[in-house]
Amino acid sequence: MSERGRIIGFLVHDNITMMDVAGPADVFHHANAFGADYKTVMVSADGQAKRAANGHYLMVETSAARAGALDTVLVPGAYGMVAKPFEQELVDAVAQLTNDAKRIASVCTGAFLLAHAGLLNYRNATTHWTQVERFRRSYPLVNVVPDALFVQDDPIITSAGISSGVDLALFMVEDDHGAEVARAVVRQMVIFNQRPGGQSQRSVAVGASTSRDHVLRELLDRITAEPAADYSIDAMAAMTNLSASSVARRFQEATRTSPARYVEKVRIEAAQAMLQRGATVAATAAATGFGSAETLRRVFTQKVGMSPSLYLERLMLRHGDGGHLPA
Repeated sequence: MSERGRIIGFLVHDNITMMDVAGPADVFHHANAFGADYKTVMVSADGQAKRAANGHYLMVETSAARAGALDTVLVPGAYGMVAKPFEQELVDAVAQLTNDAKRIASVCTGAFLLAHAGLLNYRNATTHWTQVERFRRSYPLVNVVPDALFVQDDPIITSAGISSGVDLALFMVEDDHGAEVARAVVRQMVIFNQRPGGQSQRSVAVGASTSRDHVLRELLDRITAEPAADYSIDAMAAMTNLSASSVARRFQEATRTSPARYVEKVRIEAAQAMLQRGATVAATAAATGFGSAETLRRVFTQKVGMSPSLYLERLMLRHGDGGHLPA
């Protein structure tokens, strides 16, 4: 790292999502208290302040043409960004800022701007889950990863919506300064957990917790609390004093999926959480209802895109455990 530190330029523009800027900027700010040396700079295409979607203005320190060399360029998302053509001045600003940057990143729909500039062609990338299909249709040369918090394809990292910008920034801090600094920032900011990039953008349990069907909600809560129990359709019918067909219908109405698929998703999320806490594959399989390690490997690989062992290995490598898998 040079004496000037790592300079991170945020490309701000009208209608920007404020948290896409504030979340990562605060992570870098807190990291400086634990040995990092980040300097964040607000940049706009024309050097003028920009109005965020919440009505507040973001002050800008310089224009894209005068920003100079940046270590990292971070492009936040904006409401309406995907629904209208990009102004050429903004596209030119992306080209100017990223030309010599060592690292490029986006939060939420900021990925659309990177893709429009041609920076994501033939690369893996993600965006907010509500815009994945539009992203895929708009930029067919991008290899879209539909349900990940963030995706790295050197030297570009794209992340999902809003709060995932914090996960993205923590990943950068860990990459630059190690796991201990990143964990210190997590504690300082009172963040519950530092989530890995492969984690799903949406928790199936949270999504279903708003159901107004009280009988079904009790069942959904039970599945989350005890994922290893028997949740065959007949077993769930007995738990709820409903017919099997009524259980299936209510599940579809509340969760928009079948009982079997819902249970599978809950078990996958539970397995990811156990692996993140350092559990072995065998212990995870037993505790989450998959029965055998082989069944967990097969389903996990199909749904997450990598085996449990590889998922665990990547977590260990990120947290400085040397990549040694527990027995």
